[in-house]
Amino acid sequence: MPTLAAAQPPVILRTAAQEGSEPKFIADGKDKIAGLCIDIMRAVEQIDPGLRFVGDQQWKPLIRVIAELANSTEDVGCAIQHTPDREKLFNFIGPALYTIDYHFLVRSDDDITVNNWDDVRKLGPNAVVLVNRGYAAGEILTAMGGFTVDASSPRAELNLHKLIAGRGRLYFHRGPGLHKLLQRTGTTGQVKILPQIMYSAKLYFTASKQLDRKTSERIANALFSLEKKGELERLMHKWD
Repeated sequence: MPTLAAAQPPVILRTAAQEGSEPKFIADGKDKIAGLCIDIMRAVEQIDPGLRFVGDQQWKPLIRVIAELANSTEDVGCAIQHTPDREKLFNFIGPALYTIDYHFLVRSDDDITVNNWDDVRKLGPNAVVLVNRGYAAGEILTAMGGFTVDASSPRAELNLHKLIAGRGRLYFHRGPGLHKLLQRTGTTGQVKILPQIMYSAKLYFTASKQLDRKTSERIANALFSLEKKGELERLMHKWD
């Protein structure tokens, strides 16, 4: 006879693949999405077979992912940066999945040197800093203060082309994945990554505030198990 646990239907967890978020989600051929978060979710399902993530093969912009987590039409999100504003909208659960480092990207022919935030402020108000709309990068720059920020474009590709066209002096974006982003967008020869790390942050799994507390705890427990076994670190190195 099957056990009671085996007879229980799995808990379905609605999620999405975040556009422009490599290495979290990466297009793998025409109809498949791969990446670090896909691997993490499959690993969680292996540890707790009673959990099943759906929607991870459907692209959505981050701004929509945030909105749907807030209104509970999505249940979970993978590798989202903690900010005070987001903490009001949904819950951050489990261990930090990995750390991201923010850099400035500039045109390849720009001889600018940036060692600290004051170096950016000294460029003056005409030195527009590009960020992705709806990303935590905008909140970081707002908190730092003293910059002219353009957060009108939702995707990295658009901001890279604006940078190349001279519609911004710097593009503030996070790694890992910056070199792969330039390769994917064909901008490697036109854009360079400044070496100075300007800001670091940790990314977490998130859950809708309407998600059952026990389910959130099951996800968190599986993630802590992956961390303890070194699996999160191994997956990070796989996609770095």
